[in-house]
Amino acid sequence: MQVAIALYDRFTVLDAIGPYQVLSELPGVDVVLTAQRHGPVTDERGGAAVSAVATFDEVPRPDIVIVPGGPGQVDHMAPGPLPDWLVAVDQSTRWTAGVCTGVLILAAAGLLEDREATTYWLAKEELARLGVKPRNDRYVFDGKYATSAGVSAGIDMALALAARIAGDDAAMAAQLGIEYDPQPPFNAGSPATAPAALVTAKRAASRFRAPAQ
Repeated sequence: MQVAIALYDRFTVLDAIGPYQVLSELPGVDVVLTAQRHGPVTDERGGAAVSAVATFDEVPRPDIVIVPGGPGQVDHMAPGPLPDWLVAVDQSTRWTAGVCTGVLILAAAGLLEDREATTYWLAKEELARLGVKPRNDRYVFDGKYATSAGVSAGIDMALALAARIAGDDAAMAAQLGIEYDPQPPFNAGSPATAPAALVTAKRAASRFRAPAQ
């Protein structure tokens, strides 16, 4: 089984590497990092690069495709190499997935129209404007489409996807293999639990803007 994780300039590293690490634990699964061209793809902060080992053209029929999020998402909201490839491979994928704002790329390509999905909490309004039904869950499955909330939620989605691919035991083995046992020191990982002042500050600094009332 081939899993293709699409990279693009200014993507968020954990959005891609979290699912990569989980799904690489499964027997018989080949995870391929792919992009428009071979070689390093720079992350959103410019301090890290992940190497694409295959181009989009070299991965024409992946069983699973995963799109990470990141500020570079804005460059792929109209037809172009990445959205065009996603539309083409989606015709034969078993699963098509997005992490964080990577979900917006899928939505803009028309793949999530009238479906339920989740994304980064600050991008929910944008998701709705793209004809998708936003949910506040950590991850959502609707048909063959899997979506996750922001960044770290991609690991949770990947584990849930692993269970659907290979069964619960294999997914739990993958979880144990990466020792995924989150116990954060703060309860501030969601706008529902974070201090209100912090949520307000994050909204004010966000590149996503809620529609005027």
